[in-house]
Amino acid sequence: MLRLLIALASALLLAFIVVPLAALYLHLDPRRFLALIVSPPALDALRISLVTTAASLLLTLLFGTPLAYALARGKFPGRTLADAVVDLPIVVPPAVAGLALLFVFGTTGLFAPALAVLHVRLAFTTAAVVLAQLFVGAPFYIRSARAGFGALERVYEDAAATLGSGPLRTFFLVTVPLTLPALAGGAVLAWARALGEFGATIMFAGNLAGVTQTMPLAVYLGLSDGDLDLAAALAIVLVSVALIVVVASRLLERRAA
Repeated sequence: MLRLLIALASALLLAFIVVPLAALYLHLDPRRFLALIVSPPALDALRISLVTTAASLLLTLLFGTPLAYALARGKFPGRTLADAVVDLPIVVPPAVAGLALLFVFGTTGLFAPALAVLHVRLAFTTAAVVLAQLFVGAPFYIRSARAGFGALERVYEDAAATLGSGPLRTFFLVTVPLTLPALAGGAVLAWARALGEFGATIMFAGNLAGVTQTMPLAVYLGLSDGDLDLAAALAIVLVSVALIVVVASRLLERRAA
């Protein structure tokens, strides 16, 4: 009886997840989908999404890798607090994150005087999309990289050091290759989170066609304007990418283990 109840509950929840996603694919026939996905609004949204997520991922790798290494290996005052702060964007509502970024980088924000002197405008620009994606996506990479660095046996790095390899050379030639599955898995998750970002983007960057309108925002606009087919076509792309990301991250997790 217990096994039957477990099986029934599991089947119902799985169906609750699978059926709505499958309905997206059933909504459009392949020819209609192809026609919509190559339309100018869809291509603009796809271009902005690819450019901004690539930029946010690059910044995540550049700044997140040293931070993850410091959290995994370093011993410094405030390490526990820094560790908690890194995870904070994961639980903070995206709209709140967007509002917080607006209060810092907006025209009346905390950094507004400095940005005005430099003649730099961030809010409601493509750069704002990148910053919003960085804010919400970076923690996923840092968490995975931190776990990878923390699980690595230091004997390999010690052996490289005894052979005359310096700290920087050891990091890039020994540490990074040995933790690559964890780093790659975190990077994939961070990129996927950035690709699907909506709340922080619309609050901080707006929904400007050709400038800040990413694919999730285009889905929202299509739904608002009554263009359900365009919204469904873009949603199918996002779901397909999410499925690929989930499979890739699982394979990388197994490789890391």
